[in-house]
Amino acid sequence: QVQLVESGGGLVQTGDSLRLSCAASGRTFSSYPMGWFRQAPGKEREFVAVINWSGGSTMYADSVKGRFTISRDNAKKQVYLQMNSLKPEDTAVYYCAARPGTWSNKWYEYNYWGQGTQVTVSS
Repeated sequence: QVQLVESGGGLVQTGDSLRLSCAASGRTFSSYPMGWFRQAPGKEREFVAVINWSGGSTMYADSVKGRFTISRDNAKKQVYLQMNSLKPEDTAVYYCAARPGTWSNKWYEYNYWGQGTQVTVSS
């Protein structure tokens, strides 16, 4: 069992940066791939980034590639999403998620979810 709590969201302007954090509890955290997803009002939840259990491999959605960086610290049981050059279209609730086994970019394949943190980017 893994419990996840996101933090770090807020209201920023276009071009600004934010770092989201996801604090995990549970002994199996370090063996799980971790993903970040987001959901804007009226839209489906979409993949943002995923990192494998060791932090050695990452994958990003095309829309955030080159601007966002996912990382993890297994000793601290934290996953981070550094977001640079933010755009209004990045506005959404951001969720971290965990799943056992191999990583995935499909939200419905994740077992554990945080409550989400709101990111709003004004133009």
